[in-house]
Amino acid sequence: MQTSSRLLLASLALLSTSAAFAQSSVTVYGRVNTSVERQKVGDVSATVMQNNASRFGFRGTEDLGGGLKAGFVLESGFNSDTGTSDGRGFFARQSEVNLGGNFGQVRLGRWTAPSYFATADYISMHNHDTGTSADAFYAYVMNDVATNSNGVSYKTPTFGGFDVELGTGLNEKNTAKYGKKNVYDLAANYEGGPLALGLGATKFDQSNQFAVRGLYKIGSQFLVGAYVQRSKNWGFDQVSSNAGGSRTAYRLSGAYLLGANEFHLNVGRAGKMKNIAESQALQYTLGYNYNLSKRTKVYAFYTKVDNKDGASYMSGAAGADFSSFAVGVRHNF
Repeated sequence: MQTSSRLLLASLALLSTSAAFAQSSVTVYGRVNTSVERQKVGDVSATVMQNNASRFGFRGTEDLGGGLKAGFVLESGFNSDTGTSDGRGFFARQSEVNLGGNFGQVRLGRWTAPSYFATADYISMHNHDTGTSADAFYAYVMNDVATNSNGVSYKTPTFGGFDVELGTGLNEKNTAKYGKKNVYDLAANYEGGPLALGLGATKFDQSNQFAVRGLYKIGSQFLVGAYVQRSKNWGFDQVSSNAGGSRTAYRLSGAYLLGANEFHLNVGRAGKMKNIAESQALQYTLGYNYNLSKRTKVYAFYTKVDNKDGASYMSGAAGADFSSFAVGVRHNF
């Protein structure tokens, strides 16, 4: 074969390979978020290094043509203070394949409940609801089910700033782990100008939660957000006695942005559990972030949870309070 023919065939092969790469992409992403903290639980104080939901993952899309795209997300959590896995399984934070187009998007796999992102997470502006300054009162409907294992969901296209995602987590007849019912989750979001609204609801057998959220931007410097949630959680196996019953919680958050500086304040309250006396609690957090770049920030915060005699939020002991003063670094990649 002549040299020119070989060059032509090689060029065609290279072009076809480049076209295939142009139609699909894979991205490695993640976050390392670590703080040093002086924590106090009841009367006991300790200095600790704290991981704040560090993670890494892979996401990719393939353009199938005609507006149709296939994609995947694989995300793993790790402990940035020790370098070990977070113990939940390699891709337990998120593991999904999806198919999207003009009709919306269908997802299959495991992920955190969209109802959480539509409400509590949306107004967690300080440290993205991680670590000891995380929202202590938002009620998930069962821990494992809240991450929607065995999930199937459909998300609508966005119309006039409004979209809805509806999903279910299949129990697969594993009654020891998931009870006797599927989990159902609903998330709705609206964004229009300075106003953003959200609604989230989850139902699993006799457990359920419903929350509404609002966030308003005042110019380019002030953000004010809030949510209210009504929840009812029963025993893990859905057979044991009521583990507290119904309860109302709310949170207010505010941020003032000045150049690379961020000043944060949020206050949350958990109302009384129906079946537990003196189970109210109050949490407040003061935070400061300084953005070294678009991906890296340093921060400091003070957070405290005041528990009534029957409450044990963050402390794990009824009536014991929790507090932490922290300085940290967060880097996204």
